[in-house]
Amino acid sequence: MFFDQKAAKLSDERLKTTLGRYIVSRQKELILDLVAPHAGERILDIGCGTGDNLQFFRDKWCSVTGIDSSAEMLEIARAKHGDHAELILAQAEDIPFSDNEFDIVTIINVLETVNDPQKVIAEAIRVCSGRVFIGFLNSYSFAGTKQRLKEISGFPIAQKIHFFSLNEIRTMVRNLIGDTDIKWGSVIYFPGIVYDFFEELEEVFPLEKNPLGAFVGFAFPVKYTYRTAQSPIMETFELNAKSRDTAPETVRGMLRQADK
Repeated sequence: MFFDQKAAKLSDERLKTTLGRYIVSRQKELILDLVAPHAGERILDIGCGTGDNLQFFRDKWCSVTGIDSSAEMLEIARAKHGDHAELILAQAEDIPFSDNEFDIVTIINVLETVNDPQKVIAEAIRVCSGRVFIGFLNSYSFAGTKQRLKEISGFPIAQKIHFFSLNEIRTMVRNLIGDTDIKWGSVIYFPGIVYDFFEELEEVFPLEKNPLGAFVGFAFPVKYTYRTAQSPIMETFELNAKSRDTAPETVRGMLRQADK
């Protein structure tokens, strides 16, 4: 409970500062550049926290869903988004949705804290029929100390997190789906104090294929596979070909009832 409250406070407070808003705007620019969402697409944000990233896609007229393991975080997200976002209490390693259900799946600053990052990526791939985006903190960034990077990214200073390299994330993705076309880039190249005077320096660096930024984004396509419901849900609801609801609709109905 203590961590949830502190993390939520940090996440919201950084948006109240000029530096925090600028950093978020740069991350948003990279995410939207690599993902290129279209109106009407279905988005799942894994580890959505207080729902800040969901707004990026709502602004693009997408249908947004977020999952998080913290009920407290989700309550804050609900206050922000109301009925405009579907918010589910769930673990990143065990996503309660059917295969291929979302056009886009995002994992943004989540792998740093989970026990099995590759399992989370595998789950993102399973529920996606279009493209996956992974955003993470770069272990080789020269933007500042790791403690400072945690702070500007919304992590509590005392929290233990894992910083990743480009090759680590690339290897995990290719272990799961083989050689694939990965688009990537980065933002935030300097210590925070630089942005108080020279924000324009940041704009000099290209978004894509730059390994030096503190926040790195990977986007890659996922091939559509045959849609199935997870076995426990199939057994519980006895889904069959004559059912009026599709598996994803039935899953959602179950989750809404459980969340009331």
